[in-house]
Amino acid sequence: MEIRDILTQQQNFFNSNTTKNVHFRIEQLKKVKAILKENESLLYRAIYEDFGKSEFETYITELSLIYHEINSFIKHTKKWSKRKKVSSGLVNFPSKSYIIPEPLGVTLVIGAWNYPYQLSLIPAISSLAAGNTVIIKPSELPDKTSEVMAKIINDNFQSNYFCVVEGGVKETTELIEQKFDKIFFTGSIPIGRIVYQAAAKNLIPVTLELGGKSPTFVLADTDIKMTAKRIVWAKFLNAGQTCVAPDYILVDKSIEEIFLLALKNEIEKYHNNKEDIDENYLRIINTNNFDRLSKLIDKDKVYVGGYLNRENRFISPTILKNITFEDEVMKDEIFGPILPVISFTNLDEVIKKVKERDKPLSCYIYAKSRKQINKLLRELSFGSGAVNESLMHLSNSKLPFGGVGLSGMGSYHGKAGFDTFSHYKSILDKPFWFESKLKYAPYSKKNIAIMKWLIE
Repeated sequence: MEIRDILTQQQNFFNSNTTKNVHFRIEQLKKVKAILKENESLLYRAIYEDFGKSEFETYITELSLIYHEINSFIKHTKKWSKRKKVSSGLVNFPSKSYIIPEPLGVTLVIGAWNYPYQLSLIPAISSLAAGNTVIIKPSELPDKTSEVMAKIINDNFQSNYFCVVEGGVKETTELIEQKFDKIFFTGSIPIGRIVYQAAAKNLIPVTLELGGKSPTFVLADTDIKMTAKRIVWAKFLNAGQTCVAPDYILVDKSIEEIFLLALKNEIEKYHNNKEDIDENYLRIINTNNFDRLSKLIDKDKVYVGGYLNRENRFISPTILKNITFEDEVMKDEIFGPILPVISFTNLDEVIKKVKERDKPLSCYIYAKSRKQINKLLRELSFGSGAVNESLMHLSNSKLPFGGVGLSGMGSYHGKAGFDTFSHYKSILDKPFWFESKLKYAPYSKKNIAIMKWLIE
């Protein structure tokens, strides 16, 4: 079916008001969860073929988050969909005021390749919960996962409500040129610009979940062993192909050597530095990304790792030391298993360096001093982050997730996702039995004095 035909069908179905029924929405969310559960084996097999990703890692980084979001929406959608009463103020007496959440209409979700299930399905589920129709365009790079999502969703839902459109640049270009009521994009900054520009022609609201170089501060008073453990897990999960992964480390010079050793010990404990893909480690998505990452590894600055196998698209967990902000690896988001370490002696100076760069999607702080932690939280702008942890803020659906500046605009997860795909319609509701003369001519000094008293 042609993309334009699907869009027309979804517009007609949305205009039937079926999706505005909260009971309908909840039943559809339950259906999504049921078909995912029924097809878990297909989902596991597809992502393993694309990435070599284990069942365990697929569950904790993909399916568990999706199930958690669905459960949250099933539980809260009825409450979130209710009109909310607000004060009308004396100037509008007698009246009542309320806000009505309403769905936007026909929505497009463009997913990313690095977490192909959750980055496509969680925003789509948010949109369905808010009462919209949805077209998902998954990334074509992991073609097996794109194929399995299309099969599972298109076999179980009518295309006039919820469907997957597969394809590459041609299909994506055609989609973003259509008059959707909302576009949600997850991906790189350059492609985000293209999507934003296309949407602007039709004044379509857009949420952009992009990326950036997320710094990790390691201060002198931190618990070094636990810090290393949590950073290594967060950085090399998904072979570093995570938009909120620690992109680089800023470590206090006084603990640099002992911290580097702790990182090395942690890597050797959990990761296989040979080219064999094992249950704990993934391969790079394609040779283009492998070649890009390979060029970022300065052999003279490798502290641990640096092993490359192009045929298997394998890059071992790699730590680079003696790095400066001028190194090639510090120019753009790495998006791979390479972790540069920069040491500092003056926290204010290194904060200034970070602020000179584009605002990151995430920031992580490892320290015990609440004064220093609060200083960093107060002075640095970033999308979201964590203190003495990395990545795990994504597991809390009560925390809105999104970027700021070049790292993105808008947010989702939980209630924030419902809000992203909703319009809040404001209503002032007045009876006929009373009407003040204050706002009508002839005007007088007495009336303006009363108005000032009521308003100010």
